[in-house]
Amino acid sequence: MLAHVRRRFVEAAKVQPKGKRGRADEAVALIGQLYRIEREHKDADLAVRLAARQQHSVPALAALHAWLTMTLPVVTPKSALGTALSYMRDYWSMLTRYTERGDLPIDNNRCENAIRPFVIGRKAWMFSDTTAGANASAIIYSLVETAKANGLEPYTWLRRVMRDLPAAKTVEEVEALLPWNWHTRI
Repeated sequence: MLAHVRRRFVEAAKVQPKGKRGRADEAVALIGQLYRIEREHKDADLAVRLAARQQHSVPALAALHAWLTMTLPVVTPKSALGTALSYMRDYWSMLTRYTERGDLPIDNNRCENAIRPFVIGRKAWMFSDTTAGANASAIIYSLVETAKANGLEPYTWLRRVMRDLPAAKTVEEVEALLPWNWHTRI
């Protein structure tokens, strides 16, 4: 979510007069501080990351919120900056949730990158001959992306699953074929 907010301020900065630094640049810089804190602690264990977030990110978010509260009333609501500010205000509670735990990501970019093929495929599904065909396409996309998310080569994994699934007689044998359990089989 924070990446979306940042992107809106980057777009707002593009409509500023050339060579001028404005309020959108201030927002990008404040958000950049949050990402810098995350980069500095990306390899830390969860407890250390949580402590860093509490010590550094929470005050940085407080500064960003104070800036938001001060800036929102003086900006035209329909402007690029106004819509970016409104978006940040509307999603503020979700933007700050990651500071409550050490295992939550600062944004959902990883998830969005994983579902991008579905968004692209959505246009193709409109031309499926039947609802069942569109559903089958969605299932295949889901299987392929789940394999990728678990570090597997999708074609190899699907071939093996299709070969071994008919012989699976118990729930444990079926679960062993799931992509997140696959590495234990190799």
